[in-house]
Amino acid sequence: MRVVVVASLAYSLVNFRGQLLADMVAAGHEVIACAPDDDPQVRARLADMGVALRRVPMARVGLNPLVDLGTLRALVALLRAERPEVVLAYTQKPIIYAGLAARLTRTRFYAMVSGLGHVYGEDASPRMRLLRRGVSLLYRAAVREARAVFVFNRDDRAEMLRHAIVVPDARVIQVPGSGVDVTRFAGTPPPPGPVFLMIARLLRAKGVDDFVAAARAVRARYPQARFRLLGPTDPGPDGVTAGEIARWAEEGVIDYLGETRDVRPFLAEASVFVLPSWYREGLPRTILEAMASGRAVITTDRPGCRDPIDQGANGLVVPARDPAALAAAMERFCADPALASRLGAVARRVATERYAVERVNRLLLDTMELSATRPDTAAAAGPAFAEAAA
Repeated sequence: MRVVVVASLAYSLVNFRGQLLADMVAAGHEVIACAPDDDPQVRARLADMGVALRRVPMARVGLNPLVDLGTLRALVALLRAERPEVVLAYTQKPIIYAGLAARLTRTRFYAMVSGLGHVYGEDASPRMRLLRRGVSLLYRAAVREARAVFVFNRDDRAEMLRHAIVVPDARVIQVPGSGVDVTRFAGTPPPPGPVFLMIARLLRAKGVDDFVAAARAVRARYPQARFRLLGPTDPGPDGVTAGEIARWAEEGVIDYLGETRDVRPFLAEASVFVLPSWYREGLPRTILEAMASGRAVITTDRPGCRDPIDQGANGLVVPARDPAALAAAMERFCADPALASRLGAVARRVATERYAVERVNRLLLDTMELSATRPDTAAAAGPAFAEAAA
């Protein structure tokens, strides 16, 4: 079969979906990946897999209807030219406009909701409520004829029902996130001394301010503790500024590590991974990578973040937007140096047993009837809602 996969960022095709694309090719399918940007390194890596890359105009952010209409037209033209049997799209704009294009061209469509994003967050302002209604209307039209909608956590289906994005009998399947390569992210013992690492886009909704406030409080009692922040800045209104980061570093509260395309060396140097997010996550890949690396996790009691954590077994879950609770969780690792090793060992086992990328991709390919050994049609149809993360 010919399969088109639509993304909003070229790098995500290899970083989050690389193994899935490779598995599609290995199963004998012709795969065409689409993104708005042309990253030469990504193009080369995709070519090595046997995957073609096509550019499709798309504004990742912004609400200009003329620009978005151009995206829809480009996708319709691409689907008519390539005539794929299957279209898979992930993240908000690709799902909306690839879903509409698939309906217009009568192409089999699957949506991967890797997180509902800030539109479905805590902002209850009139502007955001209006935007939420508009996005929900577009989502509803896009997934109305989808063969399946994949979600990454146990909360997103209920949220989509609440906003009438899907109907109760829609085929919504929970999968264990993007999965994680447990061979590439090999478990190693944590280093001595409490070293807390946060990896994220530097958005306030990711909990950066809470991480810094908790670090400041913990260092007052445990001055040997280290706090490291890794990730790109974001130009949006919710982004943390470079000036703020510089002030925190000058104060000695955090070490800012910049950004990277390989987080493994930084995880190896950390004893505990921290993600105090109150963003509307799907299932953060950074948590899975930390767990596979054998790192205990501190995160929040928010959709997606809490899903892979067994409280007190492989990590600690704290209330969102509560720096005092976050600091108290961090101090448990400072007071008990062996705790990171104990929880990290369980985290590694959970990542291997529940979240290995091979398991996730097998489920995705079976559902889309793209496996090398095709399941029968009745089995592939599945229930209206299935949970596959346990």
